[in-house]
Amino acid sequence: MLGQAITPMKNKNPTSLRVIDLFCGCGGLSQGFQNAGFNIVASFDCWKPAIEVYKRNFKHPIYDLDLASLKARKLIKGLRAKVIIGGPPCQDFSSAGHRDERHGRASLTHTFCDIITDCMPSYFLMENVPRIQKSSILGEVKKRFKKAGYGLTGVTLDASRCGVPQQRLRFFLLGCIGASDGFLESVLINGQSNRQMTVYDYLGNTLGFEYYFRVPRSYQRRGVFSIHEPAMTVRGVDRPVPSGYKGHPTDPVPINKSIRTLTYKERSLIQTFPNKFRFEGTKTDLNQMIGNAVPVKLAQYVAGAIAQYEHGKR
Repeated sequence: MLGQAITPMKNKNPTSLRVIDLFCGCGGLSQGFQNAGFNIVASFDCWKPAIEVYKRNFKHPIYDLDLASLKARKLIKGLRAKVIIGGPPCQDFSSAGHRDERHGRASLTHTFCDIITDCMPSYFLMENVPRIQKSSILGEVKKRFKKAGYGLTGVTLDASRCGVPQQRLRFFLLGCIGASDGFLESVLINGQSNRQMTVYDYLGNTLGFEYYFRVPRSYQRRGVFSIHEPAMTVRGVDRPVPSGYKGHPTDPVPINKSIRTLTYKERSLIQTFPNKFRFEGTKTDLNQMIGNAVPVKLAQYVAGAIAQYEHGKR
């Protein structure tokens, strides 16, 4: 149907696919895979505010462990997951971050690769910003995955064409033991909607307003947006409308006192977290974890593609 991403066919028995989520944050990837019918058996992170939110929303255990530690490695291997997913922190590749992979967090991409090549799950998913494709680290880990026997699919998806009312580009590297390279590319590319989803498409009039403000990176860019277009990428910061903003020629309406920024709850809905998802914590922490999360419906879209491929093998 026009405007909606096609959800790839699910595996008839996806709960047989045991999943571990690494660098899980507050649970965007976990919620998406769970929605698609996968069995999340454990998750890992080391940021306590996100861990507390995760605990409130999922029944399976989450572990506060350094993934490079021997204790974490033994635990992960002992869980015998068929699928390992995760989004190693992207700040060192992000346009909003350092853009310098020599910073410490980029090494966590190698940590993710270490775990995959040690545990050898049937499938893995690694999520990051598209800029990682320009890094030497991605080339290094891809070589290691190939040497371990994984067929790889690397694809950048626009969340707004995958069931999310937000223009957000994310890169996914997926691996499957013994598969050919590109094994999921056609399903992921061809299943996308032929138009971007708007905030109104997803939430209708439930927000109670038509226009809202998103602080631009500079006053050379617009700041006022309509619910009748996709939201811009939800970031990990939230600031009020600055007094210095006088409007931009491309704003759909002039700035006025009734136009405000989105609340963390509204931003979580645009990230496609369920309305019942429980967020508790400081405003700063909540904005960061929501902005860092993989949109739930985007995760569900990719999970559905894995399930379809697995079903086709039977």
